[in-house]
Amino acid sequence: MQQQTLAIVKPDAFRKQSTGAILARYEKEGFKIKAARVRWLSVREAESFYAVHRERPFFSSLTAFMASGPVMTLVLEAENAVLRHRDLLGATDPAKAAPQTLRNLFGASIEENAVHGSDSEENARQEIAFFFSGAEIF
Repeated sequence: MQQQTLAIVKPDAFRKQSTGAILARYEKEGFKIKAARVRWLSVREAESFYAVHRERPFFSSLTAFMASGPVMTLVLEAENAVLRHRDLLGATDPAKAAPQTLRNLFGASIEENAVHGSDSEENARQEIAFFFSGAEIF
């Protein structure tokens, strides 16, 4: 079943100039890039996007980090995209991520872990709608 999921290349990956390698990996793994945009999130946008984590102790540092530099938001499409993308990302902590996963290769810490991915089909729909209108996705 074809699905769409949201991916975000985070500011740390931009600083390390890893964006191109991450995009190439998506294509190599069979994901179609259906929409992409480079933007710099405001703290308010980051807080809104990560609102589900508002009560967690890492909320302030996460949202400040996400507003610290450019990000690339992407809509990826593939069969079972959500699960396949989560597998490709690896564990949130790059030190615990499986070899050759994106976070293992490009992440530095739990917070600076290079990429975000939707964790469910429902969240994928909501997250995609947060960043893209339907007309922007081909």
